[in-house]
Amino acid sequence: MLEIKKYGAIDIGSNAIRLLISNVIVSEDKEPQFKKSSLVRVPIRLGADAFVKGSISKANTSRMINALEAFKLLMDVHGVERYKACATSAMREAENGKEVVEKILSKTGVQIDIIGGKEEAAIISSTDLNHLIEGDSSYLYVDVGGGSTEFTVFSKGKIIASKSFKMGTVRLLNNKKSVNKEIFVNVEKWIKKNTKNLKKISLIGSGGNINKLFKMSGRTEGKPISYIYLNAQYQFLKQMTYNERISELSLNPDRADVIIPATKIYLSAMKWSGARKIFVPKIGLSDGIIKSLFYNKL
Repeated sequence: MLEIKKYGAIDIGSNAIRLLISNVIVSEDKEPQFKKSSLVRVPIRLGADAFVKGSISKANTSRMINALEAFKLLMDVHGVERYKACATSAMREAENGKEVVEKILSKTGVQIDIIGGKEEAAIISSTDLNHLIEGDSSYLYVDVGGGSTEFTVFSKGKIIASKSFKMGTVRLLNNKKSVNKEIFVNVEKWIKKNTKNLKKISLIGSGGNINKLFKMSGRTEGKPISYIYLNAQYQFLKQMTYNERISELSLNPDRADVIIPATKIYLSAMKWSGARKIFVPKIGLSDGIIKSLFYNKL
């Protein structure tokens, strides 16, 4: 007996808004399979509003309404039976975040949940990390977003520590240098404190930037990226201008600037934890939402 369910996840981030549609294949005596059916990404940079001006602009509110109307139509076409929309740090910090959520609900019928950093980390780590965090190994899981970065330490399959820092890529681009310096100092202390007794630690990276870096590396799925490779890539990217990253590396305009601070965060986390390699399982908040919907955790 085979059953196919269709679920949708809307991730309203600080750098972009995504719609993921997944098929969940349920058959007897087998683990359910989660297959990506469609992924649409719209570059609405809410973080540039929230972290600089403190509120979401009318223009971006209008763009979000249009995006969510389009997402609803796409979900109808795909026959999605259940979906969930979650917003992260930009909407969390915007002083008009709740107003925007209400306006979107009245215009589109889409209910958006503004989730906290801890909840975000929990949803993401409910994804396909199991095959990586089995056994006696230790991992530092790093999810870099536009507004915040979630760090989770796993050892022997259990969560040891977890914390969300206001250290996102869009935020780092818009902050003063002194503010960024302070954030990096705090993160360094936290990572060193929570990984000091762990031997042979590896990183697990998630987020659009590390997925892009992994794709650029040409590695096959499941193979990690080394610290040496990532550092060389970081130096290479830094030497290029923003326009060169777009024209020569075919990066999207809204990826070409944030990829630099993102790479710096992953490299710093590797350095402070002593990790020599980073695994990139290509998971994110939207994958976590789909799983949580299926298992009725949301």
